Amino acid sequence: QVQLVESGGGLVQAGDSLRLSCAASGPTDSTYATAWFRQTPRKEREFVGTISWNDGYTNYANSVKGRFTISRDNTKNTVYLQMNSLQPEDTAVYYCAAREAYYGSPFPEDYDSWGQGTQVTVSS
Repeated sequence: QVQLVESGGGLVQAGDSLRLSCAASGPTDSTYATAWFRQTPRKEREFVGTISWNDGYTNYANSVKGRFTISRDNTKNTVYLQMNSLQPEDTAVYYCAAREAYYGSPFPEDYDSWGQGTQVTVSS
């Protein structure tokens, strides 16, 4: 399993942008799709989006479609989550996750590896 470390979280105002990074280490020569999830204390872990191994296929939750973009640079073993037009309801701990498959899944139970999470707080 790969090990994942998120970074880039912080406190921003509504309308601002933020970019999260998810760096992978370990057996990164295997094929793995990556996803972003988020969680607040009052909600279950929520799917944000996913990106395939190397053909750039992405899939997003309706709540972030058009505002968030996932990309990856396999030369750096890093996946990014670009978040634009942030709103207070986007406040959460954001996690990246990886699974040994070409394409991702919107279900957290389908993932083998998780990062520790990074806090994103959006003030109104």
